[in-house]
Amino acid sequence: MKTNDLEANCRDWNDQHAVLRQLLEKGQDHPKALEVFLRHHAAVHSKKLQSGEHWSFADELLNGLSDRQYRSIPVGGEHSVVWLIWHIARIEDITMNILLADAPQVFLEGDWQAKIGSPTGIVGNEMSPDEIHHLSGSVDLKALMAYRLAVGERTRLVVQHLNFTDLKQRPAAERVKRISLEGAVGKKAEWLLEYWGSKPSTNLLLMPATRHPFVHLNEIRRMRAKLNGLSQ
Repeated sequence: MKTNDLEANCRDWNDQHAVLRQLLEKGQDHPKALEVFLRHHAAVHSKKLQSGEHWSFADELLNGLSDRQYRSIPVGGEHSVVWLIWHIARIEDITMNILLADAPQVFLEGDWQAKIGSPTGIVGNEMSPDEIHHLSGSVDLKALMAYRLAVGERTRLVVQHLNFTDLKQRPAAERVKRISLEGAVGKKAEWLLEYWGSKPSTNLLLMPATRHPFVHLNEIRRMRAKLNGLSQ
């Protein structure tokens, strides 16, 4: 991983995020907004999501990590790589499919909890350190990565069928309630429902689907130095 190239790609990603925000907030040139979103979204997922030559921040950080590195919580840290992948996948799944599309979660539709072997279906914000440790050590890593890829694929289908004009509206209240009813967010993290439900739906493309995973991938980037000593 060449630091200079990584820094340049991250700067470009942030520049493109500003472009996407401007396009969505102006509500003009919807084809361009879709084009920028799809390219932007691909960068925070594996290259398996989209064919062709493009930068994948996810691959750059995750390729080559051992099973132990994925599951370990660095000294002084709060999260493992496994937990972070779980968290960003679950957040993207519920916001894109419930709030934007009023459609089933990928998680439920594909019986992913059983495939992953997860003890829970919550997004993870309210998990205790012991619960994070248990999740990190118990899930099937290949299934977890397959779930995240499936979520990314569904997001791209959802966005390509959006009416971008409607994105200035807030998510419907009944959709927000579905998140709790389906057990994706527990009581200690209900502030997330207020946050998502109080903002225009443009925020869902700017945060849960793009900026949120970018922030947590940067967390993995900072963790890598501590993880490098855990190769086995």
